[in-house]
Amino acid sequence: MDVDISRIQLLIRTLEQRASLSVVDQVLENSALTHLDVAPPATLYSAHKEALFVRHACDALDDITFGARAGLEFSSSSSVTAYISKYSRDLKQVLENSTRFHGIIDPALAFSLRVSGNSASLEADWKDPSFSRYHRRTEFLLFASIARMRALTQVQLYPIEIRFQHDVGQRADAFEKIGGFPVTFGAERLEVILSLPTLETPIPTYDPSLRAHLLEYGERLLSERRSPKQQTRAQVEGLITRSMPGGIVLAEEAALQLGLSSRTLARRLADEGTSYREIVEDLRCDLAQTFIKNGMHLSEISYALGYSDQAAFSTAFKRWTGQAPTAFRKRVSHPISRS
Repeated sequence: MDVDISRIQLLIRTLEQRASLSVVDQVLENSALTHLDVAPPATLYSAHKEALFVRHACDALDDITFGARAGLEFSSSSSVTAYISKYSRDLKQVLENSTRFHGIIDPALAFSLRVSGNSASLEADWKDPSFSRYHRRTEFLLFASIARMRALTQVQLYPIEIRFQHDVGQRADAFEKIGGFPVTFGAERLEVILSLPTLETPIPTYDPSLRAHLLEYGERLLSERRSPKQQTRAQVEGLITRSMPGGIVLAEEAALQLGLSSRTLARRLADEGTSYREIVEDLRCDLAQTFIKNGMHLSEISYALGYSDQAAFSTAFKRWTGQAPTAFRKRVSHPISRS
C-alpha cells in the first residue's frame, strides 16, 4: 500500500533539523528505506515504511511528539485531492472532497464529515486495521490535517479538539502545548472537532472551473481504482484491537465475526504464513513497547493488553524481548546520539 512521497520528504527534513545525518540515515535504515527510495522521480512509497519512519524517529529523539510536530509543518502535496481542495470554495467543501477522494492517496484510512447542531466532526476510520497500532503515524496524520486546513485557508485556524483512540498516559499535555488546542486520548473515535463557522472559511485560491475539471478526473480515478484486497491478518488485527482494552477476542469469536468457521480462519491465516496466536502475540508485543514509550504505567498496560495481572504481562514481555518491562523502559529513555 503506497502513499504520496511528500509526507516522508517532510518527515526527513524535520528530522534533519533536530538530528545529525547519521541519525537520519539510521532511522531510514531501521524503516527499510534509503534516500533513493524517497528522492525524485519517486512519487509514491510504502505506507508501512512511513509508519516505521515516524516511530523510529520518535525513538531516536526520545520524543513521542515528533510526528505531531512534523504534521503541523505539512503544507503542500501534489496529489489530485490536494488540487481539488486548493480550488474548492470553502473549508466545508474541502472536507467533503477529502471524504470522497482520500482513498486515492491513502487507502488505509477513510474520512467522513458529520455536522451536528453546534459543531462538525471529521471522523477517521481505519480501512486497514493493521495501521491502528502505529500511534505516532496516526498523530502525524491528524496534526497534518490541521496544517493543510491552515495552508488552504491561509488562516491560523484551531479545531475545538482532536481525539485519538490510543492512550499516551501522562503525556497528553505535551500534545496540547504543541497544537495550542485540546487533545484527548483514549477517546471512542478518531476525529477532529471543528466549529461550524470554521467550515465557512473561504479558500483564497477558489476556482470553480478548475475544480469541476479536477472533480471529473478524480471520479475517473475512483472508477478505475481497485480497492486493495485486505488480508485476513489485517482483519483479525482490527478485531483484536477493537476488543481492547481489557480483553482479547478469542479465535472462535473472531471467526464468527468474519463470517468464517474456525477451521477456515486458521487455514487462511496459515496461507498467509501466520496463526491467530502469533498475531495476538505480535500485536501485544508491539503495543506493549509503544505503551511503555507512551509513558503508561505497567498496570495500565497489563489491563489494556488483556492480562490477568502485571506479573503475567511482565513474564510475557520478557519472553518477547529478553528483558523485563522496567529494563526496557530504562533503555528506551536513552536514545541514540543526535550529535
